[in-house]
Amino acid sequence: MARETTYLELSQDGGGAHKFYEVTVDGTDVSVRYGRIGAAGQLQSSSFATAEKARAAAAKKIGEKVRKGYAPAVQGQRAARAVTRRQVTSAPSTARAVAPVLWRFRTGAAAFGIHVDEDRCWVGNQDGDVYTLSHGGEVLARYSLPDGVKCLVADEFWIYAGCDDGTVYDLSAKVPFGAYDIAPDVDIFWLDIREGVLSVADAGGGLTVIDHEEEFQWSRKSSGRHAWMVRADEHAVYHGHSGGVTAYAADSGAQLWHTPTRGGVLFGWQEQDSVFAGTGRNVVQRLSKATGADEALYRCDTTVYSCAASPDGRYVFAGDSSSSVYCFDAAGNRLWKLGTGSGSALSMQYLDERLYLVTSDGSLLCVDASESAIAAAQQGSVPTAVDVKSAAALPVYRPAASAAAVATVRAAAAPAGGVVVECVQQGGRLRVQVITDGFESGWNVQFPRGIREAGARYVVDGLHASTGGFYRVRGEIRRLV
Repeated sequence: MARETTYLELSQDGGGAHKFYEVTVDGTDVSVRYGRIGAAGQLQSSSFATAEKARAAAAKKIGEKVRKGYAPAVQGQRAARAVTRRQVTSAPSTARAVAPVLWRFRTGAAAFGIHVDEDRCWVGNQDGDVYTLSHGGEVLARYSLPDGVKCLVADEFWIYAGCDDGTVYDLSAKVPFGAYDIAPDVDIFWLDIREGVLSVADAGGGLTVIDHEEEFQWSRKSSGRHAWMVRADEHAVYHGHSGGVTAYAADSGAQLWHTPTRGGVLFGWQEQDSVFAGTGRNVVQRLSKATGADEALYRCDTTVYSCAASPDGRYVFAGDSSSSVYCFDAAGNRLWKLGTGSGSALSMQYLDERLYLVTSDGSLLCVDASESAIAAAQQGSVPTAVDVKSAAALPVYRPAASAAAVATVRAAAAPAGGVVVECVQQGGRLRVQVITDGFESGWNVQFPRGIREAGARYVVDGLHASTGGFYRVRGEIRRLV
């Protein structure tokens, strides 16, 4: 029987939806590809007992989309909607001395994404490359994503990359998986994630919150645009945009407070009791999480592109548009200003007396921020920075596009230590549940949507219980056959 493909598009004027939906029937197999027009999209595959059942399932999917406004189209006639790239300028530093950079890794493109934990450093750039490095500067792994990386965030063990293709990728295992597929009409600027709940700030000043099954929770439109800041904790989501910072209740989205800032917010950071907003008017503002009240101001000499704080609140750091990095005490007194030597810091993080920066020239810098090293740097004595070489021999890990790309285990049961999960049809949706004994039978498993297939069983290295009443996968995913 001939292979049949139906291609539909939904495109709205004024920045609305701009997405496609493609259904292919090949004998007893049905594959669905969907996403932003012009992108490769996500792929789902299912198999049926007969060709007639496969065609009926495909017709049902197509009918549902047509009722939502999709219409037949010719692929390639509509151009992809432009994704907003953050345009930044970087002037030479006016600081009298250069920061004590211990090592520098050049990624090859402007980089915004950074995450540093106790084990390693992560950096992602606008070419879609994500690297992990040791704290000593050794390149450990490389991932290649389909589009530019806007940000990297962590949620306990899991590391996520917000990508310009509209997908949030889980990088916690060797093979990246699409963990969340953001609505194709949402132009991601920044994101944060907590206990599997994702908060997305976008180009239009909007905020969207979705749960671990990619199901919509709530959304809000701020009084401003260009929302480069979103931070979340157990109580609230803090949204920074051109009109200031707005806090919403984490569970309901009810507005808790709004504070205008001195200039549009270009970056945000949070500690236990405060949020920090770096602004276009040369300051970092510290606001109370409880009330939104101003707690302190940290004044820089030019536009603030990034900021961070030490966990004890003793130091606050900022990076400006003139390739300088600053340190302040908690009250707002400037302690030092030094040049980066590698452009402006677009993101930053502090850990164990080291300040990690990703810059406009695509470098990840490790700065010795100890008092002795800074004092020496102010006198003109800095170490010779080690230029880290990319390990060309390292394998490059790319996302699995479909179930067929997942490694298989040919066994009747899970290998020792593994956990078996099964994909089941439930209420018109594909859910993943645990088969192995010893787990909550009523809980679903957060699982890559692109590789779900009804009736299929998978082996995972481990599962972690979330307070939201679901499980999250740890380690590799393999199909059990």
